[in-house]
Amino acid sequence: MVLAQNRVRIGFMDMDRVLENLNDYKDANAALEDKISFWKEEIRNKQTKIDELQQKLDLERPLLTEELIEEREEDIAFEQEELNTYQQKRFGPQGDWLAQKVIFIQPIQDKILEAVKEVAENRKLDYVFDRSAEILVFHSEKKYDISSLVVKYINQKDKKKAREELVESRKQEQNAARQKVLEKRKREMDSIRKAKASEQK
Repeated sequence: MVLAQNRVRIGFMDMDRVLENLNDYKDANAALEDKISFWKEEIRNKQTKIDELQQKLDLERPLLTEELIEEREEDIAFEQEELNTYQQKRFGPQGDWLAQKVIFIQPIQDKILEAVKEVAENRKLDYVFDRSAEILVFHSEKKYDISSLVVKYINQKDKKKAREELVESRKQEQNAARQKVLEKRKREMDSIRKAKASEQK
């Protein structure tokens, strides 16, 4: 009895090279950098405001009553605590930047997997290995490298949805920032009303 031997066909790809040449990955990285820059700018602005409040208090301290000094110090401490919480929310170990990275990168990983399957099926490959991963590959023929085919397949896909999601995400960010400003103004007005009420007593 003769057993037919099936040849195993293997392909390789370099994930790092795929990502470097992937338009969607570049766009996602740029979008993530935009978000991070926006958050850092917010943090700088909040810190500047706190510094200004502290400087104002230091200048006016000789003219203020102990009660007013204490009230302002409490306001400054509250603002600083809010800033610390915000920094942790954005850049802490479980911060938004990590969540955003997953949101932006996951669809690209899905596209790469889809492209690899498509190319492997087209070229009748049984296995596809990633050369940039921790596997020992001493030698491979260039003709078995499907990296450029994967990039070509993905770059032809429509990027319209990603752009729409980015615009919507920015709108939500701006709305949240506006809401924060309104809440702060309300607290300031309440503080002024309390001060006036205590003066009238």
